[in-house]
Amino acid sequence: MKILLVEDEIKIREWVTKALRENGFVVDPVGEGNEAYQLLQTRSYDGAILDIMLPGRDGLSLLKSLRREGNNLSVVVLSARGEWGERVEGLNLGADDYLPKPFHIDELIARLRAVCRRSQGDHLNVVEAGPVRINVATREVLVLGEKLELTAREFSLLEMLVRSPGRVFTRTQILDRVWDYDFDPQTNLVDVYVKRLRQHLGEPSRDFIETVRGVGYRFRE
Repeated sequence: MKILLVEDEIKIREWVTKALRENGFVVDPVGEGNEAYQLLQTRSYDGAILDIMLPGRDGLSLLKSLRREGNNLSVVVLSARGEWGERVEGLNLGADDYLPKPFHIDELIARLRAVCRRSQGDHLNVVEAGPVRINVATREVLVLGEKLELTAREFSLLEMLVRSPGRVFTRTQILDRVWDYDFDPQTNLVDVYVKRLRQHLGEPSRDFIETVRGVGYRFRE
């Protein structure tokens, strides 16, 4: 899942970003409300973590703008301990959940996954195509009934392909959704990971990830 993290405290932002990436999320971390708003106008996210106290456009104003524009992005609001009034206002403006500071990172990740699952629909917790069955909640992958051990990036790549069987994803689209860095468009990173996935899937399942010459990849049923 791709997440926008809006937090002006550098140490907290770096800590949360590191933890999210270690748990397989793609993260765009920013420290200012106006910058966050611009990203939300140009990029697609599965969820957001939004601090209330921000320089520029504050978190509640940002949330209000999103909901007024019809953006139903899943949002977890962070607030200073004791600021119950702001938390209530955030929920009234359309936040999906809130967490007071200081917080445990495991709880934040659990809440984030929960609100994203609710927005997508519980039926999307399990994704199936061809011989592959993915449980997004438990991060379990089964191929022909056999459990498959994948890294966080491998899991994200396979989930992306399996969710949209038949759809062709360009290498640029895959880099944007699975990795959160700006790569040289000539990089072979995507090709390397597709090769790993094919090896993990084994025969005959590896043939389900099809190369579309000159474009990218797709999962075929």
